[in-house]
Amino acid sequence: MSGLILKLAPGERVLVNGAVIENGDRRARLAIKSPNANILRLKEAIHPDAVTTPVARVCYLAQLILSEDVAPADGRRDLLRGIEQLSQVFDDRDSRLALDDATTDAIQGNYYQVLRRLRSLLPREARLFAQVT
Repeated sequence: MSGLILKLAPGERVLVNGAVIENGDRRARLAIKSPNANILRLKEAIHPDAVTTPVARVCYLAQLILSEDVAPADGRRDLLRGIEQLSQVFDDRDSRLALDDATTDAIQGNYYQVLRRLRSLLPREARLFAQVT
């Protein structure tokens, strides 16, 4: 069975199914064999104060589901609604593909993939806001 390989730097922290795990003083390589484990590198986590844009809000919601701060049954509807709202703004081909894939992943319960796909829209969103101001 294949799985996710995490390569952790010394002292790096990762959230696995709601538990924070901190690596020791040496680099480590962990093989995650459980297919439905919820994993988030804390260095990649979005801080609540950074949730100031529409894409960041939807990313943050995916992160809350991933970190088990919001139950998937409760958050999935809001997450899908947020992705739908983003699809009304992002109409380029790459963004549409990312949003379509994020929708599929959300329906399948792959919240890390949802977060990853949505984070790819953050630079595009920043460019859109830069054009407006």
